[in-house]
Amino acid sequence: MSPTLGRTRSGAESDLAGRGGMLLAMVLAVLGYQINATMLSPALPDVIERLGTTTAAAGLSQTLFFLMAAIGQVTLARLSDQRGRKPMMVLCAFVLIAGNLLCVFAPNIEVFIAGRILQGMSAAMFTLAFLTLNQLLTPAGFGKAAGIVTAVNGGLAGVDAIAGGQIADTIGFRGIFVCSTLIAVAGLIGVRKYVPDVPPTTSPDARFDSRGIAALSIGLTGVLVGLAQGASWGWTSALTIGFLLGGVAALVLFVVSQKSAANPVIDIEVLASRRAWPLLITTVCTLGGAFGAIALTIPLFSQDARVGLGLSAVAAAFLFLTPIQLIGVVSAPLTGRLGPKIGWRTVVVTGAIANFAIFVFATFFLHNEWILVASLAALGVTYGGFMLTGLNGLAVTTAPKDKPGSLSGLNGACFGIGASLGIALASAMITAGSDAKGPTEAGYQHAMYAALALLAIGVVASLLIQRPDEDGDGQGVGADGEERKLVLAHH
Repeated sequence: MSPTLGRTRSGAESDLAGRGGMLLAMVLAVLGYQINATMLSPALPDVIERLGTTTAAAGLSQTLFFLMAAIGQVTLARLSDQRGRKPMMVLCAFVLIAGNLLCVFAPNIEVFIAGRILQGMSAAMFTLAFLTLNQLLTPAGFGKAAGIVTAVNGGLAGVDAIAGGQIADTIGFRGIFVCSTLIAVAGLIGVRKYVPDVPPTTSPDARFDSRGIAALSIGLTGVLVGLAQGASWGWTSALTIGFLLGGVAALVLFVVSQKSAANPVIDIEVLASRRAWPLLITTVCTLGGAFGAIALTIPLFSQDARVGLGLSAVAAAFLFLTPIQLIGVVSAPLTGRLGPKIGWRTVVVTGAIANFAIFVFATFFLHNEWILVASLAALGVTYGGFMLTGLNGLAVTTAPKDKPGSLSGLNGACFGIGASLGIALASAMITAGSDAKGPTEAGYQHAMYAALALLAIGVVASLLIQRPDEDGDGQGVGADGEERKLVLAHH
């Protein structure tokens, strides 16, 4: 073997090992956040019982978790344009660990909610991972890697859902956050060691739009908390109306402030284009419809012994959560390979239509256990694969080249907004339909109707997304068309 060939092969092997370590680190980092959603879903009844709280309060904790995910995605993704992706990933890991510890030792629902808020902020890890990969890899390489990272968006191949149910049935919900902490620590170590320091895309001296972030945070909190608590507070109460109107006013102020900000969180021109707003509406409605049902309505309904299916937490997780996650682990990477070939927009439109069709069956056959199982399993392909991978891929590859964190960060925020909106609406519908003995069949059914309506809006919005330019993706490709080499920074 020639010395030149030996050096080339050694360099290729080193480069491949570096990419493998980087990708594994990102998977662990995002999984530490994600299992706080997937593992906790079957354990929600246990949270209600052990903390002596209500369905509305548990729903609020979920709403705030995903709301903070939205705010964290916008804030940290945009800040990473100036400060770098890796420092923000490390920050996310520390925030997640702190939130986990609060939930482990929470004596009441108030401390538990505080922990969930911190955990939600760490959701920015997803967007930061996608932005880093897109800066380093070719479109084809990005598609494959994005599919793998997206595969954990539904959890750990369904094992975490079953484990969450088992933990809830035995030692209680606190054990879930111990597991998340261990994974988050491993992810933190991996990020520090294997994720390279990619250069910022915006000058570090640029002024950060703190006023815009504050207005956005207040606006989203007002609207989503108002929706989540409206049924318990009363829809015409001063508190509900105050939250809703105050939230809307803050969102209007946010939009106005972006026009004059020197370094806005959101480029209004981009937001007004058909490559942005239909995509964002599709993301919000897809997550609102699908996740609201998967994470709240179906777990509560399946374990409700009075008007639901009366299953244990383990059985409910095994039947209704595991199939989505297990199939999603396979379909997300395949979708990642498919996206660059047929176009990310095509993937999104196909997934939106299929999601709606599947939810029609799930909604109208809610009491038929096996039709419900089959419907949710099919969502592993359409939702766990096509939609989650496609929405992320389309947002990253069509973002402005000078501000890649703008559209992808906002789209990541829409994942959190959609999830919190879905949880808020489902919680409100179930609470409104409750009687003296608890939730009723009508309450669960109305929650599913709300999910179906959101998915229908998502289908219409997906059809309005502008077709991206032929050269609209490829930020990770150099002038010669070759994929950039990874330069690993070890700390």
